[in-house]
Amino acid sequence: MLNHYIYIQHNTLYAIINPMNKVITENINPNTSDIDIIPTIDIVKKINDEDKSVAFAIEKELPSIALAVDLISNAFLNNKKLFYFGAGTSGRLGVLDASECSPTFSVEFDMVQGIIAGGDRALRYAIEGAEDDFELGLKNGEILKENDICTLISASGNPKYLLGVKETAKKKQAKIIAVTSNPNAKILKDVDVRICPILGPEVITGSSRMKSGTAQKMILNMLTTASMVQIGKTYKNYMIDVKPTNEKLRKRALEIVKDITNKDEKTALEVLNECDWNVKTAVLMIEKNISKQKAKEILAQNKGVLRRALNK
Repeated sequence: MLNHYIYIQHNTLYAIINPMNKVITENINPNTSDIDIIPTIDIVKKINDEDKSVAFAIEKELPSIALAVDLISNAFLNNKKLFYFGAGTSGRLGVLDASECSPTFSVEFDMVQGIIAGGDRALRYAIEGAEDDFELGLKNGEILKENDICTLISASGNPKYLLGVKETAKKKQAKIIAVTSNPNAKILKDVDVRICPILGPEVITGSSRMKSGTAQKMILNMLTTASMVQIGKTYKNYMIDVKPTNEKLRKRALEIVKDITNKDEKTALEVLNECDWNVKTAVLMIEKNISKQKAKEILAQNKGVLRRALNK
């Protein structure tokens, strides 16, 4: 039996015929069959052309992504955590996105966690057989608690490792989000949210670090960024909860305070130093002409949401 799948490239719809239950990324891409004999500029053009289709495929999944964001932000507001699980490229992307949340939004380092099959060594080296280890998935899933968010990431959506994680997640009564680019993926069955952009065959057959990996990175960016916005980790589009741990981030924090308060650099710097470089506290101190302690109290009363604290 055959399935027809639709994907978009250059605003044009393409239909591909796919045998039932075959991983769509394993199909041959007719657009790149000559990639080994063409000039370098044409190779990169073909890769770029294929990459252009990714955003359009994700656009069709925005309603599902929004549902996932609402699940995640609600979990955060109830002191629950977000976990990414994946193997290989998918696992690495999950660890990357999770690792960037703490410095970007000043959340606890364990609020968003990325777990890769095979452990931290698998971030740099291929750990043979890790994605096929169902028992390892069962074990890794034990970190979940009730109503935590378990996000399963995989291009094929079929690794036994993730099926093990999923089984434990269900026992723990965690919420489950599945992110894949295979409509026949096993991880899509019986979950809370399914996110499945149809990307068509990869540039290099089966190399799911390419379009599938790009799609995963874009989707994970949306999940965490939109969730952090929902819980008040931004003011307008300022990275208001930035943790200024280096010169670049201190400069950014200084510019944010100057922009919001319309104060000169000397004033903004003095107040930031007084409140240990907490941007929200500094803004509130300047805007309301209050002490550091009073600013902290008002922020606490408004659950750290600066817009509410400023009544703007």
